[in-house]
Amino acid sequence: MAEVVRVMIVDDSALYRQLVRNLLREIPDIEVVGSASSGSEALEKIDSFNPDLLTLDVEMPDVNGIAVLRALRQKRSRVKAIMLSSLTMNGAQVTTDALLAGAFDFIHKPNNLDATKNRTVLLQQLTEKIEAFRESLKSSLPRRSFLAKGSGDKTPANSSSPLNISKTHDDLGIHAHLASGAGTHSGIAFEAIAIGSSTGGPVALREVLAKLPVHTGLPVFVVQHMPAHYTTSLADRLNDACRIAVCEARDGMLIEPNKVYIAPGGSHLCVATYHGKKIIRTTDDPPEQSCRPAVDYTFRSVAEAYNGKVIGVVLTGMGRDGAEGCRVIKQRGGYVIAQHPEGCVVYGMPKVVVEQGLADRVVPLDKIAAWISFQLAAN
Repeated sequence: MAEVVRVMIVDDSALYRQLVRNLLREIPDIEVVGSASSGSEALEKIDSFNPDLLTLDVEMPDVNGIAVLRALRQKRSRVKAIMLSSLTMNGAQVTTDALLAGAFDFIHKPNNLDATKNRTVLLQQLTEKIEAFRESLKSSLPRRSFLAKGSGDKTPANSSSPLNISKTHDDLGIHAHLASGAGTHSGIAFEAIAIGSSTGGPVALREVLAKLPVHTGLPVFVVQHMPAHYTTSLADRLNDACRIAVCEARDGMLIEPNKVYIAPGGSHLCVATYHGKKIIRTTDDPPEQSCRPAVDYTFRSVAEAYNGKVIGVVLTGMGRDGAEGCRVIKQRGGYVIAQHPEGCVVYGMPKVVVEQGLADRVVPLDKIAAWISFQLAAN
């Protein structure tokens, strides 16, 4: 039996609060512990209601959703939030800011003319996001049971691909874990970096990209599971936070070194060659792993375009998107890094990569950029 998740509904619309309440009653093992009509009311009631999770309206008249998140972070609260946002460009920007402020995930408020369809879509999204939240609770359990006797390093238990602790390169402060049987990849002149992420990805991407050196000499291709419009605002915010240039990829763009290309929401990203130069292509090919953009799709394309001279990185996220793409990178001689479970919002995507023996290194989030830099310098 699943653990009951205690939910508090925060929205300035009484009608929407009731709608969400009714939908949550249809999801098993959910207890609605209370509601609030404003951000300030929510902050007053959280301690008494003791929720695990908020459904939090992004835009409210007094204290908006981002301010609530920041207040919770300041209090070091364990409460997580799923943001509810209207699908507008302004709403997309605010929602991206909320994700970067620590929101667990977000949901579009559907606005079809058909009220029944709206209800169905919202129920599906709530069910999916709450399932991801449950998964995050499960994935947090092994963090308390890491075992590395006689060492300050931590090795995740219950992995079908055992990890041996590497104590080399401590001068970098990197306590990375070397996957059994992994190659050293010495002598490879890498030509591209590809990164995939999903739930918890915006914060993880900011951590990694902000620490990358300005002059890696390589293009960086990023796939974050997001719909259209939201990747535009994500690219803008990451560009502001990083020394390396970040943009949303557009079809036909000439690929340049020292630049990050974010796959546009709703489209796959691939690399093509045109008149001897590599360019961005975006496609409406079918979703993979129910995702478009999909990490697998981009990783395969980048591995082919750069003859396997690729560093692939899989960050936090639910599901298994990225594993098959990593397999292609490995088959072509590339190098794969998986995020360490401690620090993942959801240890799903990197877990599959590790369990299938595809990770050369399992690296804590705050050390991934340094490990990429080291790998580039070593080759």
